[in-house]
Amino acid sequence: MIAFAYLAALLVSLGCLALCDHRWRLAFFDDARRAAWTVGIGVVAFLLWDVAGLLLGIFARGDSPHMTGLLLAPELPVEEAFFLALLCYVSLLAWRGLERVLAGRDARRAEGAAR
Repeated sequence: MIAFAYLAALLVSLGCLALCDHRWRLAFFDDARRAAWTVGIGVVAFLLWDVAGLLLGIFARGDSPHMTGLLLAPELPVEEAFFLALLCYVSLLAWRGLERVLAGRDARRAEGAAR
C-alpha cells in the first residue's frame, strides 16, 4: 500500500484542484475542450523534456518506497505524468484566477471613474 502513496497524493491533489475549478469555473468547468488541450499540450511538452533529460543523462528516476515502480518508459515513472498534469492544471487555474481578479479590479476602477 505504501507503494501507491505518492500516486494517491497526486490524485487527491488533482481532485482538490478539480473542486476549486468546479467552484469558480476556471478551466474544465468553463471550457473543457480548451482546458484539456492546454493541460494535454503542457503534459506532452514536459514529458518530451523529461525524455530528453533522461537520454542526455541529466535526469534519473531515483528510488522511493512510496512510488509504484510502474514505468512509462525506462527511467520514467508513471507518477511523473500525474505530477506534470498537476503542474499544468494548477498553473492553468492560477492564470485563469488571476485573469478574473484583474478583470474584476479593472471593472471596479472603470465603475469608480464613471461616477
